[in-house]
Amino acid sequence: MVAFKPKKTQHKVKSGYKTIYLPQILIDEIEKIAKENTTSFNNVVVSMIEYCLEENKEKP
Repeated sequence: MVAFKPKKTQHKVKSGYKTIYLPQILIDEIEKIAKENTTSFNNVVVSMIEYCLEENKEKP
């Protein structure tokens, strides 16, 4: 398994809008990762989701 690293901020792509509710502890951790990688909260969340979806595809 490769360690998670947020992707570089992407150029505008077709996107949708969803509201999600997260526990404050997750928000704090995601904000910390975003700050450490000089990127946005949203980019970290999208990167995490893409990472997990790719990992899921690789499993039999």
